[in-house]
Amino acid sequence: MQRAHLAPDPRTLVDIFRATADTFPDAHALDNGSEVLSYADLVGAAEDVAIELASQGIGRQDRVGVRISSGTTTLYIAILGILLAGAAYVPVDADDPDERARKIFEEAGVAAILGNDLTLTVNDPARAPREPLPTTEPDDDAWIIFTSGSTGQPKGVAVTHRSAAAFVDAEARLFLQADPINESDRVMAGLSVAFDASCEEMWLAWRSGACLVPAPRSLVKSGMDLGPWLVAQRVTVVSTVPTLAMLWPPDALKRVRLLILGGEACPPEIATRYATAAREVWNTYGPTEATVVACAAQVRPGETVRIGLPLDGWDLAVLDPSSEPVTEGAVGELVIGGVGLARYLDPAADACAYGPLPSLGWERGYRSGDLVVNDPAGLVFVGRADEQVKIGGRRIELGELDAVLSALPEVRGGAAAVQSTASGAAVLVGYLVADPDFDTAAALEHLRGQLPPALVPRLTIVDHLPTRTSGKIDRAALPWPLTATSADQPTAAAEPLTPTESWLAGLWQDILGTSVTDRRADFFDLGGTSLGVAHLVARIRERQPEAAVTDIYDHGRLVDMASRLDGMDTTGAPQNERVPPVRRRTQVAQLVALLPLRTIGGLRWLTWLATLGNLVGWLGLPVIPVPWPVVVIGGLLFILPAGRMLLAALGVRLILRGLTPGRYPRGGRAHLRLWLAERLAEELGATSTAGAWSLSWYARLLGADIGRDVDMHTVPPITGFLTVGDGAAVELEADLAGYWLDGDVLHVGTVTIGAGARVGMRSTLGPDADLGDGTEIGPGSIVTGKVPAGEFWTGSPAHLVSQGARGPWAEPPRSHPSWVAGFAVVSTVIAGVPIAGIAAGVGIIGALAPRTGDLLRLLGHVFLWLPVATLVGFGVTAALVLALTRLFGLFIVEGHVPVRSASGLAAWGTVRLLDEARHWLYPLYAGWFTTVWLRMLGAEMGRDAEASTVLLIPKLASVGEGAFLADDTLVGGYELGAGWLRVARTRVGRRAFLGNSGMVAPGRKVPARGLVAVLSSAPARDHAKKATSWIGSPPTRLRRQVTAGSTSLTFDPPKALRVRRALVEAFRIVAVMVSFALGALVVAALLALATASWWLALALSGLVLLAAGLLSTGLSVLPKRLLTGKVTPGEHPLWSSFVWRNELVDQFVELVTAPWFVRWSVGTPLLNVWLRGMGARIGAGVWCESYWLPEPDLVQIGDGATIERGCVVQTHLFHDRVLALDTVVLRGGSTLCPNSVVLPGAVVGRHATVGPASLVMRGESLPRVTRWIGNPIRPWI
Repeated sequence: MQRAHLAPDPRTLVDIFRATADTFPDAHALDNGSEVLSYADLVGAAEDVAIELASQGIGRQDRVGVRISSGTTTLYIAILGILLAGAAYVPVDADDPDERARKIFEEAGVAAILGNDLTLTVNDPARAPREPLPTTEPDDDAWIIFTSGSTGQPKGVAVTHRSAAAFVDAEARLFLQADPINESDRVMAGLSVAFDASCEEMWLAWRSGACLVPAPRSLVKSGMDLGPWLVAQRVTVVSTVPTLAMLWPPDALKRVRLLILGGEACPPEIATRYATAAREVWNTYGPTEATVVACAAQVRPGETVRIGLPLDGWDLAVLDPSSEPVTEGAVGELVIGGVGLARYLDPAADACAYGPLPSLGWERGYRSGDLVVNDPAGLVFVGRADEQVKIGGRRIELGELDAVLSALPEVRGGAAAVQSTASGAAVLVGYLVADPDFDTAAALEHLRGQLPPALVPRLTIVDHLPTRTSGKIDRAALPWPLTATSADQPTAAAEPLTPTESWLAGLWQDILGTSVTDRRADFFDLGGTSLGVAHLVARIRERQPEAAVTDIYDHGRLVDMASRLDGMDTTGAPQNERVPPVRRRTQVAQLVALLPLRTIGGLRWLTWLATLGNLVGWLGLPVIPVPWPVVVIGGLLFILPAGRMLLAALGVRLILRGLTPGRYPRGGRAHLRLWLAERLAEELGATSTAGAWSLSWYARLLGADIGRDVDMHTVPPITGFLTVGDGAAVELEADLAGYWLDGDVLHVGTVTIGAGARVGMRSTLGPDADLGDGTEIGPGSIVTGKVPAGEFWTGSPAHLVSQGARGPWAEPPRSHPSWVAGFAVVSTVIAGVPIAGIAAGVGIIGALAPRTGDLLRLLGHVFLWLPVATLVGFGVTAALVLALTRLFGLFIVEGHVPVRSASGLAAWGTVRLLDEARHWLYPLYAGWFTTVWLRMLGAEMGRDAEASTVLLIPKLASVGEGAFLADDTLVGGYELGAGWLRVARTRVGRRAFLGNSGMVAPGRKVPARGLVAVLSSAPARDHAKKATSWIGSPPTRLRRQVTAGSTSLTFDPPKALRVRRALVEAFRIVAVMVSFALGALVVAALLALATASWWLALALSGLVLLAAGLLSTGLSVLPKRLLTGKVTPGEHPLWSSFVWRNELVDQFVELVTAPWFVRWSVGTPLLNVWLRGMGARIGAGVWCESYWLPEPDLVQIGDGATIERGCVVQTHLFHDRVLALDTVVLRGGSTLCPNSVVLPGAVVGRHATVGPASLVMRGESLPRVTRWIGNPIRPWI
């Protein structure tokens, strides 16, 4: 959008004024209601001022301050006199504080000041007189206007005559072309001369011979009283701000034939209200820094409100954050160039705001800081890039909300503001100037139907809307805090508040910013949000520690909330003891144990190398073959699943010999033995995919008592303290470990599952959990005690739902032993998928490798062909996963089928395969291609759906358009019971959101535009109503706000952004290459040692793997620092580069550091060192078993804290496709028990405990030494 070449010919404002005065000497130039000046009169009066200035030595290149009362003729005489003297005028509003005026005049370096009655104050009386009425040049400054300074120190902007005159002439080409402004027109001057739009008012009149009619300041401030004045003064041309215009009835503008709007967002209602066949309405845009107006568009009813195209002489461009032009329809920052560019008086500020733009070929441009839609029909204003206000972490454009409020029935003016309560919470308030019969309840209902919940403000009635000198709403002057009004609370006579209600009312006032006098007032109706709930609960817990978030959601009215608190136990919940840091000697013992552990892992590597070496040779390398009997024995023990399980069980039982259920100190001998046993099983790969079919056998090897016909689809406890009755079923990802840390104490217990009992997916059975025969535990539950026989329990913590379990779907089916072999074959095939991929890549390298016997040369060849080999191996793996998934899908049918059947095996195999594929093919997940990939696998995926590391059965999954599946979500899966396996079609509705680790059981659905929160379950189908939100286990309704705003960076990105995202995500394969390169280095190191001796290779294999692991840590730290740097709290829409770069960093974590380092370092101080390198602040003596700290920069973990297996320190949420980042603080000595999640903004107090499978809500603060459990959390008693 370039029109600089159309700039009007250079001239000055003096040239314009004298030309008009010569043409219309007798026409009225100025009429303030008490005095009328013709153009001849105005010229004479202005020349008198100019001559007086010259006599005091003031002329060209000088600056003269103006501080004269608004509405007076002398104000305009002074301005013109300064211009005729060749100087620049520096206006200050007469109502501004003296200190502001002093600062402005001082910074501008004025030579003199003109005050009321044209009183002249000269700074240097000794100046020599100057030539009067000099010839002004276009490059001379015309005015210097200071920005408002509402967000910082005012900055002076100097505009030359060339720019000013070009602006005046360009507007003359624009407005009323059929009947231009002429001597019969009267132009309102209602804006302060300290505001640059006042220049538009003056020169609309003075270029065309029209009369300038100053409005009294008192009328401008009141706003609505200007309407009658416009009629009385026969005004025909008005330039003002939309908020002020909306206060006037249409009849007030019956003579107005040109209405120009600017200074703030223009509501569409303006066109409907004021645009007629006889009246042009224009929406203009321009910062002070680009001479008043840079672009404009005519406003017509039914059309999009635009800020339009550039004026003749101005250039416009829309750029992305990297200063490249955006595509049509995309949002970017507006940059201005051309004849209108001004300059800052401060050279440093000028250099920051103005500069060359190589991507446009501009030598100088101004970055406006405003976001616009790049529409060739005319730019559309979006909002400020740097001043969008936020509430509840969501961006809000106040100008848009102003327009909606002003358009309410019976409202004469409206303005929105975000106010801060005493507690620091943000509250959105709508201030209305309304008629006496205004209906607040009806207005709120109207707003709720028109706006997303996040944009529905609290309403309050005011007498008037305060304005600044620019005519814009002065939001800082709006009243706050509010008093109780009918807009807030019920109107019936209020009953006296009880002591608890009075105390709560005080907390509400701190959080909501309004006094509460009615006990029936509702927290959420008064503006309470999820963050407000978190703040309120934190305050309540200071007096009543048992209070939970759900208490607020379930008891929103003041009377109900108080009653709930009064009914709580006042004796207080149990409190924790102080938790010291893990002892140094414990950490040293762990580090010492790592070498032998890694050497055991080295044995597996050497077994593979020896096997391959004997089969294909080593390309001429001087490696001595290993005798086949040794290789065979090694293969049986270290490669085949049965051997690895047997070795692991023997080693574990030896390590844990003598360990009994009980309580042990954290970091003590028992704890170290348990840690060592887990690490041994991990090194041997005892529970790999290849052995998934034989988990019951492995459990028996560990010492567990497993009955007949048990379906064990999860990993058994390493302790062996497990009893499972005949016909019981344990679904996938259930945690049966039977131990956890609580502060400084390790709890180890038995887990008992009765005959015929069912344990739902992702449930946790704690120490001494005892499920009676025939019981059922729902998905995502936590059981810490005894469950009577035959009952159905669910939830976190689990509670009784019904006296009778839902039971199996039919009598137990007959099972033939041959199906065990079928499961073994499928497990082996699945385990062979990545091996086949690696073999394909290695085959590429081997086929082209030199046979020189030179290991270094061979290694160079490997690295040369590594990219190709990686792509081939990755492609082969993906193709096999695709083929197997499609093959399994042929046998999957809805309903319940025997576990040991073709359909049961296919469902089980699909889940096992795709669970592993999330690791093997990680670059395909959490990206733009994920939807395509899932569609290829057989899932129904709607357009623009987004999915992360979701686990599903593709044939039975349906995901709607624009839906979002976050990390580690489970959509469908299968249910088990009495030898049966049940699957059903599972649906995620259009634009629905399934949060991290969220679950949708077979046959259930997430409703359209609905939400299932983090670690939560989807509701039953009959409760899954459209646009409802759910949290917890079992799921309960959640009040939720939805982000409003443009969808161009969330749901509807332009094509250019799609291409850029794809290009960024294509680099994910680099992480795979890096991981393979590490593998190549390990192989090379082991082969180098083996050339000397296989015994030497065995002895040093642990060191080689340790070194590779330590190297891998740097290979995630470095990309993190290069790609994202230090991450800070904030928001980033899905279609922004930060999100893509952040995911790219995660690729290096998951594909490089996690497999090479994390899996063997959990619980050790080495893991803490790496996390510190990633940016986390971690104290001394921390026991950490999880690396799931998505943005480590935002995590603070105090001395001695504990984070156990499966925990997520969740520093971001992705609701509404906006990545919202915030800090998480775990104070010293705090504990996160297994499988818990802490959401952004939360603080866990010193020595506090969060129980297993629990969810700490966003913004929650847990008091010190307290204990919590549940989803969402409540006191753990």
